[in-house]
Amino acid sequence: MSNNQTSNTCPELSSPNQHSTLPSGRRRRRKKGKKAQDDQESTGQRPLTNPDTARPSQSLFEGAHHFRTKNVNVTLVNPPPIPEPVDGWKLLVESISPNALHNSSARYDAPKCDEDTRIELTRELMDRIEDRENPQRLLCMTGAAGSGKSALQQTIAERCENSGILGSAYFFANADPTRNTISTVVPTIAYQLGSHNPALKQAISAAVAQDMVIFEKSLRTQMNNLIVRPLRYLREGTGLDLATLPHAILIDGLDECQGEDRQEELLTAVRECLLSDDLPFCVFIASRPELAIRTALAPGGHLHAVAYHVQLSAHHDASGDMRRFLRRRFERLSLRTGNPHWFTEENIETLVKAGSGQFIYVATVYRWISEPRASPAERLKIVLTWTPDAEQRARPFEALDQLYTNILLNAKNAYESVDTHSGRDFLLLLNIHHINLVNRFADSNNFGALFGMPESYITDLLGLGDESVEILISDLHSLVSKKMDKFSYLLILHKSFSDFLNTESRAKDLFVPPSRAYSHLAKCCLLYIVRCPDPEYLSVTMRTLPVFMAPQGVLVEIDDELIDFSQKGGWAKIDSANLHSKDKAAYHYHLLKQLDVLTKGDTKRKPQGVEVMRTYFKKRKGEKNNFPAGKKQVKFRGPEMV
Repeated sequence: MSNNQTSNTCPELSSPNQHSTLPSGRRRRRKKGKKAQDDQESTGQRPLTNPDTARPSQSLFEGAHHFRTKNVNVTLVNPPPIPEPVDGWKLLVESISPNALHNSSARYDAPKCDEDTRIELTRELMDRIEDRENPQRLLCMTGAAGSGKSALQQTIAERCENSGILGSAYFFANADPTRNTISTVVPTIAYQLGSHNPALKQAISAAVAQDMVIFEKSLRTQMNNLIVRPLRYLREGTGLDLATLPHAILIDGLDECQGEDRQEELLTAVRECLLSDDLPFCVFIASRPELAIRTALAPGGHLHAVAYHVQLSAHHDASGDMRRFLRRRFERLSLRTGNPHWFTEENIETLVKAGSGQFIYVATVYRWISEPRASPAERLKIVLTWTPDAEQRARPFEALDQLYTNILLNAKNAYESVDTHSGRDFLLLLNIHHINLVNRFADSNNFGALFGMPESYITDLLGLGDESVEILISDLHSLVSKKMDKFSYLLILHKSFSDFLNTESRAKDLFVPPSRAYSHLAKCCLLYIVRCPDPEYLSVTMRTLPVFMAPQGVLVEIDDELIDFSQKGGWAKIDSANLHSKDKAAYHYHLLKQLDVLTKGDTKRKPQGVEVMRTYFKKRKGEKNNFPAGKKQVKFRGPEMV
């Protein structure tokens, strides 16, 4: 080293006489001991040690002596820090949804089956889940809204837990952003599975540590990397018997997961990953019968051959369980009221009948009746006699109405988002079918008898295709089904849903006034008559036209269509219809009888529209006078109605 260099960096080496005057032996050792420490403290110099390596030396030139340095530039370089080990399990826990667990505080007092309700069904489900040799290791339970699916799933989860076979449970909830998407499903399932076995926990943790963006990957990749591969690694590497692990995996409320495509992705991942022959799992999924699971379970669907399908509404009558539910809870309220006779068996029967198999109906009613600051007897009377009075402040069905609102809004948004449905009003079309098959139309030609029309006629009249009804209700199968009889028609599963649609105070923004539905049908009739090439359908359209035009307020809405109908020869087409003379006379007679009063004018109507009606009926006055009113009434014949 050059002797003309000096150092200002290391004070202990800067004195020209320091090393020449040092004695040997003990003085040098003392210098290297306490004196060196004192020098460092007096100059503020810290020992040159790396805390990560903990080197014991406190000098750059340990053991060197009899030399001098000048102008030395010393650069201290710390070694790169040793990275902290990745805690994969911690990352996993940060990605789960605690609210989705069956025993989560967010689901405190979650609904479940009473001990003496759903006995046969819960036994059937538990038998299948407990049977590890059963080749059908996927159970799918579908049922209408409010039919008690979540209560059954909660009951099964608790029984599996008590039996030591619950591997995991995940409860979707549309209103909870932490559990209404698939993003937390696999982490939550993996967390629960790993919590049962330390070795599996460690393997899952290592898998996360190796791929810290695993939670951003596809559902199938997550299931393979976080569940399937760790299990196979333990079986092959450590000899773990997978049959000793809790094997029941429960998923509730699939329909409440946002996005049909994501629901389909989850079902596919379950089939391809969790149902592998070398894995022990039995998976139980509950859902409303909406499009994703309905398609998968249908003949030709990818789950049809592998799933055991339980259909609540179709094969399991809940009426007896609903009676027991109400009777037990009403008896408990008797202790509070001090009156064991505040309800009757007839009251219970009325509520069960109104529930139409919906457990949520009787549960909602009981919850409202049993509120602590209310009289159960008075509230029961309100429920039994409740009408949609504007002055009525009671809202016994508020929870049920929220359920219907959510289902309808989701179905409406899904239907109207399809480009080929542009301009179609989902709620209007649904209510037209509802009026046709529930409220029915009043036929004044037949003394006000109510009648419905074949679905095929309604779809033709509305200008829709053959599959239009199935498409319309594709997201409403928890509330509506399609039944094939002499004619195909819709079937409303719950009377309370019809009550909801008919009551503005309950449906609120989803309510469609009947006059609007009638106006739309009347407009379609006028257009259909002008365009119709089929004499048979023309005849039935001529019959239904006065039915649709008669309700108050309809003509105000269709004046423009009446004018256009006249300009395009609509009345002439009615006159030329291929009808028997008596049929034609009867038709004109009844048309005039129903609508003549509507030709008198209305301040809200367009004068030109009123004049159109007057001109037509003036021409028919003679036919009215010539019609044999004293004889037995001749009915206008059209195609058979429902």
